[in-house]
Amino acid sequence: MKTNKNTPSVETQQEAMKIAKATQKPGQTKEQTKLVAQGIEKGIALYKKQQKEKKRQADKAQKKQKRAKSVEPASNQAITDTSETKSAPRTAILPWALLAISWVGFIAYVAL
Repeated sequence: MKTNKNTPSVETQQEAMKIAKATQKPGQTKEQTKLVAQGIEKGIALYKKQQKEKKRQADKAQKKQKRAKSVEPASNQAITDTSETKSAPRTAILPWALLAISWVGFIAYVAL
């Protein structure tokens, strides 16, 4: 038994008919009640569709946040790695510069 996408489920049809009968006015025909039930079915189907879309959007946003969190530490690590490589040559230059200055100062002291 295959159901069409546009055909509401049996539970939805029963629920719509129950609601339609509960709101039935005196003197209302069975055909009118069926039409009301069909309108209620369409409303329920639309509501379910909207809820699925909201859930899908929430799932997408949640996945996007997870991806952003997982990418963020990796990019921070890359920034840290590049800053360490840039600062490493400075620290290597500093001792040599101090050594050169001390030798120049020593030679100047001995020469005077």
